[in-house]
Amino acid sequence: MKYFSTCFVITLTLIAFIVHSCERGDHSKKPNFIIIFVDDLGFGDLGSYGHPTIKTPNLDRMAKEGMRFTQFYVGSSICTPSRAALLTGKLPIQTGMYGKRSVLFPDNAGGLDPSEITIATALKKENYNTSCIGKWHLGHLKKYMPLNHGFDSFYGIPYSNDMRPESEWDYARKNFPPLPFLDDYDTVGVSLDQGDFIEMFTKRSIDFIHQNKANPFFLYLAHTAPHTPLVITDANKDLSLRGAYGDVVEELDRSVGDILNTLEELNIAKNTFVIFTSDNGPWEWANIDGGSSGLLKGNKGSVYEGGYRVPAIAWMPGRIPEVTSTSLVSTLDLFPTFLSLAGGEYDKKSLDGFNVSKTFFENSSIRTDIHYYRQDTLIALRHKQWKMYLRDPNPWDDGATQKDMPFLYNIEHDPSEEYNIAKGNKNIINILQKLSLDHIQSVSRTPSKYDDILSLYQSAYNEYNKK
Repeated sequence: MKYFSTCFVITLTLIAFIVHSCERGDHSKKPNFIIIFVDDLGFGDLGSYGHPTIKTPNLDRMAKEGMRFTQFYVGSSICTPSRAALLTGKLPIQTGMYGKRSVLFPDNAGGLDPSEITIATALKKENYNTSCIGKWHLGHLKKYMPLNHGFDSFYGIPYSNDMRPESEWDYARKNFPPLPFLDDYDTVGVSLDQGDFIEMFTKRSIDFIHQNKANPFFLYLAHTAPHTPLVITDANKDLSLRGAYGDVVEELDRSVGDILNTLEELNIAKNTFVIFTSDNGPWEWANIDGGSSGLLKGNKGSVYEGGYRVPAIAWMPGRIPEVTSTSLVSTLDLFPTFLSLAGGEYDKKSLDGFNVSKTFFENSSIRTDIHYYRQDTLIALRHKQWKMYLRDPNPWDDGATQKDMPFLYNIEHDPSEEYNIAKGNKNIINILQKLSLDHIQSVSRTPSKYDDILSLYQSAYNEYNKK
């Protein structure tokens, strides 16, 4: 009898231990990573970021249960360079993903060099299973595709969803082939109904999660939405007060809910780091079919805050605190952060991102600077609360010229960039000048023409200091 009593106590103890382990999550296991990267969503387009009519209950729940960032930045304000920055942890000028054709088209033979190490490549070395689902847009030739950049599988389209002959864009109609949909390298169809894309990407993502619930995995889910064209199925149409754009964003929200629910059902939510964000600001020239930057100035393609600062929510129940964070974070930081959490090593000197694990798990501020590039030229620098434009950010906007430089803003006081406070802040400008010139000179692939740009900057500051 004593033997059976002892066995009974031991059994109960083991059950209690297992239940407790499941509840707290097994932190000894390598964490899973999911990046949900949407296309052209603006800073003001979610309920938790203040939109009055777009309903996003799942993302709002994610924000309530996790970390909502108010100062989260991308590596570029346009598509291809932004994706390259996220996956490599390097500014686009470091990887060659910049220049006049920095957005890759179907008639462009370029792409992200296969020698570049991506998050997927690095995590493969740590025994992660990896998948890219959705939009790639880093080169459509085979050597540039996801399977040559560390991903075990790819399911989606090779470039933007508007790059097709059905486009309203004249050049696309005349020069682009039908838009292919790929499963790894195989074309499973062309010119598919884009209204089905969100559901297709979500289903494949959930399948991948199920298949890898017992293994560490990295899922890069890069939705084509809400980039135009806004194609909506009848079941998802006319549900939002914001019209077609709102319908698409609300469908994305339901997709996020399905993925979070899957993680919880499989009891792996507490060991899965999920981050939701956008590749750049909203597409202003899409008019009503584009999104909103909220209180921020600018949009996709600009170096204003509205082009670079995007909504971002990180979620890992029991690990990431429930808080709104004002810390500076960039998509460039995901590479070193994920690899550190996975127990891997990386060359810190080769990356422009930082390990910001303490920001995600302790809400500690790590990063102090953000660099804003247009094509291959550094236009602006943010350092702490200060943002200075090194060149005219938009000469067509208000007639400003280089001789009017510099522009200085306290970006925490004035996120809308309305009040140039360069006058009377010569000290701050001199500090930012030195930081910006040091950065330009440190960029490994700096073209020779930077000598001229450096001279131009120096002349502008010399003129300023004479005033």
